[in-house]
Amino acid sequence: MLEENVTIKNKLGLHTRAAAKLVTLSCKFESKIQIQHNNKIADCKSIMSIILLGLTKGMTAHLIISGADELEAGDAIIKLINDRFGEAE
Repeated sequence: MLEENVTIKNKLGLHTRAAAKLVTLSCKFESKIQIQHNNKIADCKSIMSIILLGLTKGMTAHLIISGADELEAGDAIIKLINDRFGEAE
């Protein structure tokens, strides 16, 4: 199991477009991928689940990944988050 704290860095937070990018990337992996904030856990393969967390810029969340390709999934997802979901700010 891979666990990592991540900080949302993009200006608009984990809004619909960013959440869609996270879902698209997460669905490429076999592993179970979740993100947790304030005792709420979202399935990263469900856009509604992610959006309902309400993560905005500067918030820290806990990424939990378990499965055969957890290391690859973790690297890719952390990179996406750190790259601000491909957004300018």
